[in-house]
Amino acid sequence: MTTAPTMVLLLLTKLPEAQCPALCHGVVDGLCGREGPRLADYGATWSLEEWLQLLESLTSFFRLAVGNSSSEEEVLAVLADVSSGHREALLAVLRARQEEMCQALLDRTNNISSTTLQDFDWQLKLALSSDKIQSLQTPLLSLSLDVRENGVLRPVVMEMSRDELNSLVSSLEAANKVVLQLK
Repeated sequence: MTTAPTMVLLLLTKLPEAQCPALCHGVVDGLCGREGPRLADYGATWSLEEWLQLLESLTSFFRLAVGNSSSEEEVLAVLADVSSGHREALLAVLRARQEEMCQALLDRTNNISSTTLQDFDWQLKLALSSDKIQSLQTPLLSLSLDVRENGVLRPVVMEMSRDELNSLVSSLEAANKVVLQLK
């Protein structure tokens, strides 16, 4: 197994050992196209930058370990600087979910550029300004999309004014015409 970013994996030691398996399973869920762990659940432990580095590092670790069919000895060598409790949690998750990760990586390889809309939700809001509450009544659309891109589920949230919404609808209609012409 090639070296994973072990310096970043050391960020994992900020998390109590008892919570490590839940985080690792969440990362594997994200790798397998389901909802991954959220910063909101771990914001008190890591800053945004640390969180993003840790997620990338854990994802890379699991991808490398599964993709290279690494032996347990190779994995332990990469995790030599990580505390024993965290190391055991990483190994336990790797052992338990190896087949699932392998299948997800295989599916992703076979379906490289697939993006599909999984779900959507919308809300209409009224924006109020503190100094012009009476005169400013701008409707805003809050659109939440769950997009599956290359096998990974990713939430996308947009807030749009009426003009921005009209522009989006026009763009989608134009894209639909192009797709219909290609068929």
